[in-house]
Amino acid sequence: MDIVYSADSEELIKRCSEELKKLESVKAPEWALYVKTGAGNERPPNNPDWWYVRCASLLRKIYFYGPIGVSKLRRYYGNRKNRGDAPEKFYKSGGSHIRMMLQQLEKEGLIEQSKKGIHKGRIVTRKGHDFLRKISKEIEKEKKEKKPKEEKPKTTKKETKSDKKDNKDKAKKDSTNVKKTSKSSKKKKEVKKE
Repeated sequence: MDIVYSADSEELIKRCSEELKKLESVKAPEWALYVKTGAGNERPPNNPDWWYVRCASLLRKIYFYGPIGVSKLRRYYGNRKNRGDAPEKFYKSGGSHIRMMLQQLEKEGLIEQSKKGIHKGRIVTRKGHDFLRKISKEIEKEKKEKKPKEEKPKTTKKETKSDKKDNKDKAKKDSTNVKKTSKSSKKKKEVKKE
């Protein structure tokens, strides 16, 4: 199995966004701080670095599902809009910022346009594969270093026949005690009724 698939998605996107900040061609425009990401949202994103996080998420999505176009990505990043008393309705995400991010990633050489049969859209290039795999390997390496080696539990001695009999006898005594208390409580109830 590919290491990108097995890597923790949150950690992968977080690390990718940090790496994408260092690249020259991937830059958030000035209006990115003030714009909503879709009609279904009430406010702009709280994270000031949301542009890079979304770029990293796009790169990961394209890696998994490519070739994929803007329309499917808009559907993925869409959400339900709170319309007050009216029932909620699904709205696609805005396409402008997704298109611009894809263009920036393409300019950097991480993705490219492609056509496979009847499907056309963006796919990850060799440089993009290497980029994601490198980060995934780092995450896996840190995960292994943090996780201490688990020791096998020590095996206990096997129960002998006499131990099993003792356990059965204890269980029987416990059940007879319960029966006795229930009988005595019935007698008390009968006495109270009289």
